[in-house]
Amino acid sequence: MTNTADRDGGQTGREMRRSRPETEESYGIPEESDGLLPWSFVEETLADDRNYWVSTTLPDGRPHARPVWGVWVDGTIHCGGGERTRWVRNLAQNPAITIHREDAETVVIVEGTAERYMEGEADPEVLERIDDAYEEKYGIRHGTPVFAIRPERVLAWSDYPTDATRWTFGSE
Repeated sequence: MTNTADRDGGQTGREMRRSRPETEESYGIPEESDGLLPWSFVEETLADDRNYWVSTTLPDGRPHARPVWGVWVDGTIHCGGGERTRWVRNLAQNPAITIHREDAETVVIVEGTAERYMEGEADPEVLERIDDAYEEKYGIRHGTPVFAIRPERVLAWSDYPTDATRWTFGSE
């Protein structure tokens, strides 16, 4: 059921495990690995989207959700926001983040950690690629701060439950 040969397709080259999501039998998710989605489904779907939803954690522990723009660069989703926005202030206290598509039929959910990129601190070539992607997609250059969402777990499907797929990175 698990395929550890997958790579994330980005420049990190991190190994990932691909498997079925674990849940109650009543959801009907098959046990066999036939029909698992390829990682390219995640990359292509996220790269094509215009809007995403992010969820962060408020200081009192409650979830906070809002829509954002973002770009898929180097195998990672990047999004940015102003210093005074609630979700960016949340990330300063707790970098845990979930980002997902607006579509509830063709689903990609990325759970991970937000890494803050600032001018003068981040690789200027990476920042240039992110700005180029923003300009191509939205007609503007984003600038900093911008956040790289490093996937720790990704869930995706387009024909639930038959192709429900989970990727995990690291020790999970």
